[in-house]
Amino acid sequence: MDYNKLITKKNILITGGAGFIGSHLVKHFTLKYPNYKIINFDILSYASDISRLNTIENNKNYNFIKGDINDTHLLNEVFQKFKIDSVINLAAESHVDNSIKNPYKFAETNIMGTLNLLNISNKFWQKKSNNLFYHISTDEVYGELGKKGLFSESTSYNPKSPYSASKASSDHLTTAFYHTFKLPIIISNCSNNYGPDQHSEKLIPLTIKKIIDNEKIPIYGDGKNIRDWIFVKDHVDAIDTIFHSNMIGETFNVGGDNEINNLDLVKKIIEITDNKLDRKPNTSIDLISFIEDRKGHDFRYAIDNTKINNKLGWYPKTNFKFGLEETIESYLSES
Repeated sequence: MDYNKLITKKNILITGGAGFIGSHLVKHFTLKYPNYKIINFDILSYASDISRLNTIENNKNYNFIKGDINDTHLLNEVFQKFKIDSVINLAAESHVDNSIKNPYKFAETNIMGTLNLLNISNKFWQKKSNNLFYHISTDEVYGELGKKGLFSESTSYNPKSPYSASKASSDHLTTAFYHTFKLPIIISNCSNNYGPDQHSEKLIPLTIKKIIDNEKIPIYGDGKNIRDWIFVKDHVDAIDTIFHSNMIGETFNVGGDNEINNLDLVKKIIEITDNKLDRKPNTSIDLISFIEDRKGHDFRYAIDNTKINNKLGWYPKTNFKFGLEETIESYLSES
């Protein structure tokens, strides 16, 4: 571990810190860096769960504030009170289906909320140094791939859903504040995350819960859409690495090197879960139910990790089967 990280004091605002990725990140930073003051700012929407952070709620370097990133008055108070010098922005509406039903909500949070954070950061950090606005985004901003190719940091943006369009907008705003106001920023775009404590609307926890409850497992279209999956703890490790890299103005893609189509993924989850439930192999295979495809459903996402590999020495560590087993065990322990 870098000794300088242990002695340096930082006051970090982590937005969306009670969400899936955010809660893992908040725990990681709070426990690993006792000299950092971590301020978790979350609106506690349906996908957030503050109980994910029960194990650190009494830590001296941890504070939780319930709030909306569009609340300028509250954010001004937080920046003033805690002398915020760094922001890691994870606050976002993130479920594609919901963005199709209510795109306005996604624009409000993902675009206007990010703009509000950028404005306030820029105001408070005038004539100051050692600041960072780290914006976490998604590979979905790039659109879709065919059967070959990978998304690199130079891939043109081509968002296809209201969700990915809102995240693309927030990425562009973040970059604009760097070029226009010299705000120190970094952006990372990650592939699909999985792991313990994810909201049940997402494919992997939804599938696990359906198997446990012996209910139909919905799969869009023919199930051939391909995603790259990264274990959430690997993503948190990448965020830590990027945050401390001092690579101001840069963008990094972060992937898990685990490409698999949705149908094969569900079959793999069935195999592992049935085994852990002491069921006969493929007992739950008949639960698979193909449903009408999602509107604008991108065919394939896949990340090129070359830049973060070469510049920062980061690689995903978690074997996909091991990560799935840990994830499945966490949901079985709750059932």
